[in-house]
Amino acid sequence: MRILQFTASAVLVVLVFYLLVVGESLLLPLVIAIALWYLINTLAQSFHRIEVAGYRLPVLLCRTAAVFTFLSLIWALINFLSASADEVLEVAPVYQENLSKRLQNLPFIDFAAFEGRSLSALLTEWIDIPSYATSVASSFAGILASGGLILIYLGFLFLEQAHFSNKISALAANPEKETEVQQIIAQIRDDIQKYMSIKLFTSFLTGLASYLYLLAVGVDFAGLWGLLIFLLNFIPTVGSIVATLFPALIALAQSDAYGLFLLVLLGIGVLQICIGNILEPRLMGSSFNLSPVVILLNLALWNAIWGIPGMFLCVPFLIIVAIVLSHFPQTRSIAIMLSSDGNLRVPEDKTITNFSLKPSVSALLVDEGRTDGN
Repeated sequence: MRILQFTASAVLVVLVFYLLVVGESLLLPLVIAIALWYLINTLAQSFHRIEVAGYRLPVLLCRTAAVFTFLSLIWALINFLSASADEVLEVAPVYQENLSKRLQNLPFIDFAAFEGRSLSALLTEWIDIPSYATSVASSFAGILASGGLILIYLGFLFLEQAHFSNKISALAANPEKETEVQQIIAQIRDDIQKYMSIKLFTSFLTGLASYLYLLAVGVDFAGLWGLLIFLLNFIPTVGSIVATLFPALIALAQSDAYGLFLLVLLGIGVLQICIGNILEPRLMGSSFNLSPVVILLNLALWNAIWGIPGMFLCVPFLIIVAIVLSHFPQTRSIAIMLSSDGNLRVPEDKTITNFSLKPSVSALLVDEGRTDGN
């Protein structure tokens, strides 16, 4: 029986990932819409908490203000990137040529050991700045191309959100199970809100400090690199490394010596270490308790599934999976494997032992009556 259950679970997991890959054009805009919907609601709640002379703005007005705030930020981001992208793509071949010349003179690299391959071929394969720039630009263009579908999803989410609690009540069909499900949803909401708040603060601080530093030392397109450093810091580990190396390579490509390269590499590296390795862990504490190895594997998995957007979404996905798995005895061992130290925040007596999503007709009728009454 256990072998049969394991086989069925493995087939289900493979099927889910297959559908994620095949249905990327439909599912990725939906996930982005859910993320925006969540962030807009979080910002609307923050607006609603503001109290002036004992008066608070209505929830609907706060939500409208949050929507316009996000639309304004996205519009400003698109304008800034579109204005900078053409200039960067124009000078990218020049940077590539300069970088090849700088690296060719490095004394500690023996290029003769690479089976007679030319240096230009090796550099083009290893460090292809035009290719990287085009890849990043195409990823953003793909997301923007799905903007209409994202807005449609977002609109329906706002229309449906008033009925989410009623649907959960109907699905649980049991007040005790409904409470347990609400606890899981609340923990997911609180953890993701905390993660996003801390990550937004530390990434903004890193991006701003990097922009000011790059501007001070005279690196081209300092504003663009500061914005990319801000965005890349949402990608665990790999994002911080790329955010350090890429501006340093750009500095090497635009200068005639190695001084600017070393200044940028050391300066941005120190900022990343101070903020990402010292400040951020202190702010997050042991809230999420996720294994670094699991985070890297999860990062590689979602990169293979959805590319760059998947890398941005991998940690929130992992948080949700770890929380859900920790609430069920059958999957608690998997949650322990995902954790960093094996200690889960959900005691064993709080796990859901007999959860069923089989709504009864009476529960649905009661739910409809309650909805009509409201």
